[in-house]
Amino acid sequence: MFGTYFVEICTGGTEDILAVKDLPIDRIELNRGLELGGLTPELPLLAFAKSQLNVPVICMVRPRTAGFVYSETEYELMKENAKLLLTHGADGIVFGFLKEDRTIDANRTREFTSLIHSYGKEAVFHRAFDETIDPYSSIEILIDSQVDRLLTSGLQPTALEGASLIRSLNEQYGSAISILPGAGINENTVSSVLTETGAHQFHMSAKVISHDRGDYIAVSKQNIQAVKHRLESMNQ
Repeated sequence: MFGTYFVEICTGGTEDILAVKDLPIDRIELNRGLELGGLTPELPLLAFAKSQLNVPVICMVRPRTAGFVYSETEYELMKENAKLLLTHGADGIVFGFLKEDRTIDANRTREFTSLIHSYGKEAVFHRAFDETIDPYSSIEILIDSQVDRLLTSGLQPTALEGASLIRSLNEQYGSAISILPGAGINENTVSSVLTETGAHQFHMSAKVISHDRGDYIAVSKQNIQAVKHRLESMNQ
């Protein structure tokens, strides 16, 4: 925990896990392919994360890039991936299902949440929410589906741009679902995001561009430490 703030770090590989290992974070979201927006991680990566960290590990279940309208075959595979990850130690699953009209797919959301809860774990709806048209009816569907947490940038590219909506959602629905601001949070924006949303938690990737015969996204320990120092200065 950074002072009084609960922090979740988005990770995409072994080096990311090692980068956050000794930092006072509260939870990680485990992915592969952060440069692709985050995809389902492999079981060996989950095992590595669990062996290295003493914080909850929430796993992404997302079979491909692009949107969040999945075929029945993709959906069935997502359920099998969720079962495998939960069986092997995942502390929760992050997912998102939309319909072609950009509304929440309530049936799949409800079924997936029920599956996750059957393992006693957390169900988290990700930023597919930010592609919906009506955030208020959308969050009510998530609450009705018993989703535990919503990751959102307030329907904007970054959480700072969507801060007013995040605050509104938190004020109206925060007692029924945990709302986690994310996207574009760094040393320069974290103070404003927390102040303007009224949130006491946030999600960040602390990303840098790394290179190995091509660019990829990796977690920067220095970026996380810079955010930590900024939050400490807020409490002084």
